[in-house]
Amino acid sequence: MLGFALQVIALKYGSLAVVEPLLICDLIFAVLINSHLRHRRDPIIFIGAGMCAAGVAGFLVIAHPTGGKTTVGAIVILPLAIALVVLVGGSVFVANRDKKVQALALALATGVCYGISAFLIKIVTGNGIHHLLTTWPIYALIVVGPMGFLLNQNAFQESGNLIAPVLSIITAADPIISIVLAVVFLSEKLNSSPGAIVGEILTLALMVAGIVIIARHAPMAVTQQEKTAAAREQQVASPAVNPQPPGHS
Repeated sequence: MLGFALQVIALKYGSLAVVEPLLICDLIFAVLINSHLRHRRDPIIFIGAGMCAAGVAGFLVIAHPTGGKTTVGAIVILPLAIALVVLVGGSVFVANRDKKVQALALALATGVCYGISAFLIKIVTGNGIHHLLTTWPIYALIVVGPMGFLLNQNAFQESGNLIAPVLSIITAADPIISIVLAVVFLSEKLNSSPGAIVGEILTLALMVAGIVIIARHAPMAVTQQEKTAAAREQQVASPAVNPQPPGHS
């Protein structure tokens, strides 16, 4: 709750394209703390964390997000609704049709909801507390926020051995969706020179690669893999039960 409150304060005073990429630090700290508590010193985890930090820092330095509005008109509801129907609805539809990619599709839907929720929080804080219940963003947030939470729970419940890809998709989709919404609807400006655009793409790719590495080597992902491997070994080691001959008691 404290972390969410700090996110709201950060979005009130900072631009969306700056705040949301920084929030992937939750993954870095969570994994490093978990590794310390479990006494697992995986150097690849530190490499992934360094890549995430370098990717976020590089993006913010190169893109240098500036400006932006704190409020938008109700006309934004239409494109947001279309995005929810196409991206979230499409992902849920794919998840229900194909069990093999169910967890991954639900993870993408979760990341989209989280990115849109951050965008809505930015607008809510921009409107001010005195307009909290008289403008549309708070009501949209009441819908999208819990939707993202439920999709997140379903994604991890269905993940099985795919916990690392699920974690990667959710963590990466949130800031990327937020950056797009900040530029399109809040008029936040990014450095748009050709070299800067290439640098922004490369640093975001570095951030995503770091997220993937962390997710694949996270203690909870390793634990899931260990459990699966142990279960398979137990099945192989278990002696076959042969039927007894007739009349033998």
